[in-house]
Amino acid sequence: MMINFIEKSKTILFDLLGKSEKSSDEELSNDIDAVRFVVLDTETTGFDYTTDRILCIGAIVLQNNTIPINGSFEVYIQQEHYDQATAKIHGILKEFVIDRPTELEALQQFLDFLGDSIIIAHHTIFDITMINKALERNGLPELKNKTLDTAVLYKKTLLVSNLLERKENYSLDELADKFDISKKDRHTAMGDAYITAIAFLKILNKLRERKEITLRQLFK
Repeated sequence: MMINFIEKSKTILFDLLGKSEKSSDEELSNDIDAVRFVVLDTETTGFDYTTDRILCIGAIVLQNNTIPINGSFEVYIQQEHYDQATAKIHGILKEFVIDRPTELEALQQFLDFLGDSIIIAHHTIFDITMINKALERNGLPELKNKTLDTAVLYKKTLLVSNLLERKENYSLDELADKFDISKKDRHTAMGDAYITAIAFLKILNKLRERKEITLRQLFK
């Protein structure tokens, strides 16, 4: 009976992942304010895509320049792999007193929340790769959602000048300082997702000061 439940869950997840492919070029001409974005962050046991695991996923909906009151998602995942050293950063203890679903159950909850939204993250490649590795471990295809990276978008707001040196990478802390965003809950999945969401809105405002911006232009 448990096998049937797992197979049924996987069928639902395959369907959700298939629908996310619709978040493609046909949507890129849409007005930014009409689009549903999901800003996410993961806290992990480390930075190795193969051996490390996701401990928590935090995500926030952004639509029409606002964060809806009920537009948030947070899940702590049951994991056997644990690195005590990284716990000093994210603060998630192995014996954390909270109901934690299995990785497959957590992925199902996350995909239900995500749908075909456009994903926003800071240094997107890390979070997306960690999630895709988790999907792969559970026999599921990778995410097909379009993604935006606030680290990349921020550089679009900077003046192009030979007198000003532009860095290759900008940290989330640097964006928070630049835009005067509180770092009170830094290094928690939900806290970092919130900082990234506010940073994205600030970046949009900066870009709009120059000219009207379209969704398609954000991906260029």
